[in-house]
Amino acid sequence: MKRTLSANHVSRRAFLSSGTAAASACFLPTWENTFAEEAAEHLQPLNRFPRMMQEYVVRRLREAEAKRIERLNSLQSKADAEAYVADVRRKVRLSFGPFPERTPLNARTTRVVERDGYRIENVLFESRPGFLVTANLYVPTERDALSYPLPGVIGTCGHSSNGKAAEPYQSFAQGLARQGYVVLIYDPIGQGERLQYPDADLKSKIGVGVREHLYAGNQQFLVGEFFGAWRAWDGIRALDYLLSRKEVDPAHIGVTGNSGGGTMTTWLCGVDQRYTMAAPACFVTSFRRNLENELPADTEQCPPRAIALGLDHEDFLAALAPKPVIILTKERDYFDVRGSEAAFARLKRLYRLLGAEDNIALFTGPTGHGFSQENREAMYRWFNRTTGVSDQKVEPEITIEKDETLYCAPNGQVSELESKPVYHFTADTASHLKESRGNVSGRQLEAAIGKVLNLDVPETSPDYRILRARRSRKYPTPHATTYAVETEPGIQALVYLLGDERHDARPPRGRKRAILYVPHLSSDTELRHETFLRELPEREPESAFYTCDVRGCGESQPDTCGQDSFLQPYGSDYFYAIHALMLDDPYPAQRVRDLLRVIQWLTSHGHEQVHLVAKGRGTVHAAIAALLSAEVVQVTLQDALPSFHEVATSETYDWPLSCFILDVLKHVDLPDIYRELEQHKGLRFL
Repeated sequence: MKRTLSANHVSRRAFLSSGTAAASACFLPTWENTFAEEAAEHLQPLNRFPRMMQEYVVRRLREAEAKRIERLNSLQSKADAEAYVADVRRKVRLSFGPFPERTPLNARTTRVVERDGYRIENVLFESRPGFLVTANLYVPTERDALSYPLPGVIGTCGHSSNGKAAEPYQSFAQGLARQGYVVLIYDPIGQGERLQYPDADLKSKIGVGVREHLYAGNQQFLVGEFFGAWRAWDGIRALDYLLSRKEVDPAHIGVTGNSGGGTMTTWLCGVDQRYTMAAPACFVTSFRRNLENELPADTEQCPPRAIALGLDHEDFLAALAPKPVIILTKERDYFDVRGSEAAFARLKRLYRLLGAEDNIALFTGPTGHGFSQENREAMYRWFNRTTGVSDQKVEPEITIEKDETLYCAPNGQVSELESKPVYHFTADTASHLKESRGNVSGRQLEAAIGKVLNLDVPETSPDYRILRARRSRKYPTPHATTYAVETEPGIQALVYLLGDERHDARPPRGRKRAILYVPHLSSDTELRHETFLRELPEREPESAFYTCDVRGCGESQPDTCGQDSFLQPYGSDYFYAIHALMLDDPYPAQRVRDLLRVIQWLTSHGHEQVHLVAKGRGTVHAAIAALLSAEVVQVTLQDALPSFHEVATSETYDWPLSCFILDVLKHVDLPDIYRELEQHKGLRFL
């Protein structure tokens, strides 16, 4: 494994003191006392467009949803409905990508626990070579009332630190077993016995559940992998194991889970049609409702290109139609029940066209998020209605086991059994891609950039606003004029023109050359605290001096997803980056468009040559824009990301998803761009 890229996911201040250097080390420089100084000066960072990204993405999701619903409403016959089901199955495969080949499970039972009416087998199997999955198999043993084979159920877990041992998940597995079902419930990656980043004390260095999911999943996008597909493949192989058991009837196979387990239940319906019934709990709503309610979701809950492909939560359930499915919701859940009800109504119509209207149902419990007893009992009734194995209406008596009783690994972590972590596989894939890709240059480089970004930039000069001047901001020059350049409908790039004289109109003509600075996070803050920015006007007095906040940073830094969330792992920067991937429009591509439009705007005001300067995060989209723009004749990058390969091959890293491009390493890497810029545009690293 390559050396570690320092990780820090604690706070805005902490993140600002971390990052990377252009050639080797991956750290951004410390901004000493930046925010303390601003508070003392009463100069908080300017942020005049905090809702811009939210409303822009909401508009795009509403447009996608309206188009999808229009297609659903056009279905008029059984043949139409069958064609729709076939189409969503195809699109799900496109979103999740190809699965790996099936390899030997190498399953083994490490312990058997006998209980009254059932037994628990603690099972280990390999979903991929060297990648261990921990699971508990609940097998009914009351042979006087039961006869094998019995209905089987795959149980998927939500976000619990102890995975399959969490009380609600033990409860539904045990409750089903007591009614005559063989149940296999397995630990998710990053939870229970499957931590990917354990320390010496077998505790997660990153954070159990959400944080490990984000950390491993964001990194995987660089090599074209989707963490949700990895999670789903575990479920597919879990079903392979369940079906290998003589106790299980393949004619009756269900899947259920809550929250993150509701996610996986939903995804498994979309990718594996061997299931004969399903009960996803506390997940199914819509991408739009989650976005509008500012509800972030884990990496595995956001399939790449899904929205662009016309998919929503309900479509993964439609992929199982016309088999029996019940959507389990909660009245007070943060997964908006309004979206659940709308999804159910549309599925009801689809099932009606398929001649199976009674095979789709909705149950809404009265309480908050969780697989509580009333929702578990609704699931039992639905499965019993389908299989006829029991007529029990309420949950049997449950006995919660200690976590240790359910351990499959000796000390409760597969890392001690030398299970390979996810990042090991990511690094291997990145290395194979680098070898097969080689160095990319010239027209091949342009084609590679086009492949991963799919840019479409108008040729006309953008419209713009001239904003009212603010009092002194302690910039390198006495005055600054702010322009809001409309790079596309609903998006403004905030451009500052710095000068020695007050200027309240359009940019003055007369200077052939312009400096354009792209910040790490905020032009306003960096103009006041970065020494090298104060020196730029002195070094190039013949050049006009501009800065540019592209979308989602600086003056358009979002204020959504909770107070001061921007740099948090689950915060607003991640929120719009993950939606960009679902829209098949990566955040760096959107920001490159902003820069190219601003450069067009500069050209329209007489600037024929541009010296593009960027720092930190801004270097990723600035380097690509510099490559694509003929007007950029000089490039300076400070604290640039050395390569995507370096992120993909490191155990830990500190670059955000908003800088990543889906599947980029199959086609191109940043050093390819840097070489081209060095050769043709005098690239200089600081």
